[in-house]
Amino acid sequence: MVGLADNMLNGLARVPFQRPLSGPGGILDNIGQSVTRQAIRSFLGYSVSLPIDEFRSMEKILDRLSGAVLTPVVSTFGGVEIVPDVVGGQEGVWCRVKPEVASRDDETHHLDRSRTILYLHGGGYFGTTPKMYTMFAAALARLTGCEAFIPDYRMSPEFPFPAGMLDAADVYQGLLDRGIDAENLIVAGDSGGGGLATSLMVHLHEQNMPKPHALVLFSPEVDLDFSQESVMKNAPYDVLPWNIPVTSYLRGIQPNDRRVSAVFSNPQSEWFPATFVCWGEDEMFRDSIEEFVQALRDGGVAVRAMEEPGMFHVFPILMPWSEAAKRVLREIARLAASDTQDAADEAENERRAQAAAAEDASESADTARGVNGTDLNLADIELETSAE
Repeated sequence: MVGLADNMLNGLARVPFQRPLSGPGGILDNIGQSVTRQAIRSFLGYSVSLPIDEFRSMEKILDRLSGAVLTPVVSTFGGVEIVPDVVGGQEGVWCRVKPEVASRDDETHHLDRSRTILYLHGGGYFGTTPKMYTMFAAALARLTGCEAFIPDYRMSPEFPFPAGMLDAADVYQGLLDRGIDAENLIVAGDSGGGGLATSLMVHLHEQNMPKPHALVLFSPEVDLDFSQESVMKNAPYDVLPWNIPVTSYLRGIQPNDRRVSAVFSNPQSEWFPATFVCWGEDEMFRDSIEEFVQALRDGGVAVRAMEEPGMFHVFPILMPWSEAAKRVLREIARLAASDTQDAADEAENERRAQAAAAEDASESADTARGVNGTDLNLADIELETSAE
């Protein structure tokens, strides 16, 4: 931890020399962006250079700090309770809006709260834990009215592909086994977790399992080939380290395999859900995400894409106070509200259709009755005819 602190202090000392006042937002946003970029870049650069046992030790300390600090903050000030659980054999945590908070929240009380988010946390397939993501997942829960489960899936180098993806699939099946319909499931993820979410979609398709209601992605890692121009062009402006570690995750799997790189998966609307995806103009994954979005559109998949000027990797998580992040979160809230309205409209249309069908059935029954309201009897008609 001493080495990490020293490395981050050295990184922050460079901020004044990197034109911190310039950028896409206001002065405070631009300064915050410069400080955040350098702090996260220093943290990640140091972290990926550590031997795995030292990295896991540091990760454990950060996980405990997150549990000790974020959980009470989210509960007390965010109105979201954090509850440990095991779903589909995988440990994780639930983020649930407290009932008393939901009932008095004027902006979200109308939302459909029957849906569940399966959130796959980022970390490049090798680091971070669910507790580190409780703040962001809690914000999603408040915005959408959903409850969110963050599983502690296995990561590389100890567990390469497909371990993490199979864990995610187990959780997905576990949620279905709890009686949650696939139409009420939303899969979300950021960075490597976003890439894992797209891998899960391919897996569900291959296993003939139902697709979720929607997919929500923040700067997803959708092409592990890293051959796009933006990988080198945006490296000086992004928070990611130059040496993005994916070799230990692939371990023999080709980076252009559709199971690990969604740009090669040929997504089709029949099996790939409606997708929201956002990314930063200055991030290294920009080109691959743009290719992925185009592949979705070519396959007829409903997609809402947002590219924010001057922003880096997973900016809504790293800079939630920025105007760019607020725009993304407002759009998610708008989509959640419109989705709820669409569901309400669909339910109302179904109710009207059922009422019309019942009315038609009633009219048909009246037609089959005599003028005095008694049921007609075909035998009586035959007897009267015979008498004549």
